[in-house]
Amino acid sequence: MKNATILFVFIFIAVLFTNCSTKSEEYIDPRGTDYAGSESCIQCHKAEYEMASKSSHFKATAPAIPENILGDFDSRNHTFMYDKDTKLVMEKRGDSLYQVLYKNGKEVQAHRFEIVFGAKHAQTSVYWKEGNTYELPVSFYHSINNWATSPGFPADKPYFDRMIMKDCYACHSSNISSRTVNQNSTERNFMSMEVEDIINKKTIVYGIDCERCHGPAKQHAEFHLKNPNVKTANSITSFKTLSREQRLDACALCHAGNDGMKLKSRFDFKPGDKLSEFFRETKSINDTAKFDVHGNQFRLMAQSKCFIKSEKMDCITCHNPHENASKNMASYSKICMSCHQGLKHNDTTLKTMPEKLLADNCVECHMPKKASGAIKFQLSNSKQLSNYILRTHKIGIYPMTK
Repeated sequence: MKNATILFVFIFIAVLFTNCSTKSEEYIDPRGTDYAGSESCIQCHKAEYEMASKSSHFKATAPAIPENILGDFDSRNHTFMYDKDTKLVMEKRGDSLYQVLYKNGKEVQAHRFEIVFGAKHAQTSVYWKEGNTYELPVSFYHSINNWATSPGFPADKPYFDRMIMKDCYACHSSNISSRTVNQNSTERNFMSMEVEDIINKKTIVYGIDCERCHGPAKQHAEFHLKNPNVKTANSITSFKTLSREQRLDACALCHAGNDGMKLKSRFDFKPGDKLSEFFRETKSINDTAKFDVHGNQFRLMAQSKCFIKSEKMDCITCHNPHENASKNMASYSKICMSCHQGLKHNDTTLKTMPEKLLADNCVECHMPKKASGAIKFQLSNSKQLSNYILRTHKIGIYPMTK
């Protein structure tokens, strides 16, 4: 009887520890219990969810599993040469993918792809080390269909120490939690301490998900599952109910650059909030400064006469946030012509292209592609910097159309 009791106690303790271990491995949503996760949207919004799940918003970050990673790993295009003795090779090892550094034919370092950033134009990746993520030195670019240096990285020597801070995740993920620690300080003076955010990798909410733009959905989902006949959105933010300024602020949170003075974390922003409570502008939005075509779409659009003269125009006028920008230029032209009916091109412009073709592709001339000063890269064995080319959102009459 005594042995049976002891055995029961051991079994109870083993089960208790197993449950504790399982709970410790459970996913933690850093946003709190009001959030239900994007999967809760599928039952009632299947079409929107399936569309959004394929978008660059949803794929702004993703776990670095093979199906999410762009680029070659098994052909002649998977090697980046720094010099004749130094090369970085994209390699598949088991179920994981790595960037492996070789010097004189010997492996020096190997870092696993852990999180990927981006999918539409280019993709860079990071690896984990001691509670933080660090950018890998080579990225994949769709424009060249090849590997090249990650933005700002040198092409003459490998570099693995660029930390990707929590703020970087604020526009590429829906949330991630961290804790601040003091690093190796031997001083008692607080001002001399080095502080660092240690990111909790279990808490990352990948990509820009439904609740990042519509707010917490738990109450909304529970209400509508119990009341399927109620068609008016309950306990959720619908962009239809927001003012023009509120809609613009929601997009400008991540599409207006990073040169403002940060007052609060972007992660604290909820749809309907005022952007001015999160960032203080350091210069006028109508400044003549050349805002970069990468990440400054809102400020560029705000300089356009179309935007200034309109009382309704916002980002959603041209873009469905649930899907990638259309490649059908004529679809944008229809939006342009809804305000610009009756306007005719001058004779000089008509010499470049027939009127019908011009009317079907307004953006090619009035929102031309321009070089980004923020994204520059170098090809293997190249000393020349290349600029990434993106379409400007400053609508205007450019020299080529005069």
